[in-house]
Amino acid sequence: MKLMVCYDNSNSAQEALKLAIQHAKHFNAKVYLVTSLVGGNKDNAEENRNAESNLEFGKSLLEKEGVECETRLMIRGLQSGEDLVKFANDNDVDEILIGIQRTSKVGKLLFGSTAQHVILEARCPVVTVK
Repeated sequence: MKLMVCYDNSNSAQEALKLAIQHAKHFNAKVYLVTSLVGGNKDNAEENRNAESNLEFGKSLLEKEGVECETRLMIRGLQSGEDLVKFANDNDVDEILIGIQRTSKVGKLLFGSTAQHVILEARCPVVTVK
């Protein structure tokens, strides 16, 4: 079984990671710890380093629990929701775990919602965690 955790080191992503550890142990699953950034220029170098650092921290937590994992920082020019769904489809992921945060309707309209896109477009079950 393959699990994917959409990870940005937020509190909700930390909770999704904790749940992924439980699921991985129960189902003997591999975990993909994934972050997607739009990126594409030098101004984002610090954001990229922070994302890599966050992924390494999450990976250390998984390895400490004996869970097989792989990290991916994707900077492919897609919106995060699209990128995460594409990764899940390309890697035959069986379950996606994603942290959610409360956003106003106006905020969703202006900025979109990564979690909403993943929930609506993913081919596999999506577990949301607050």
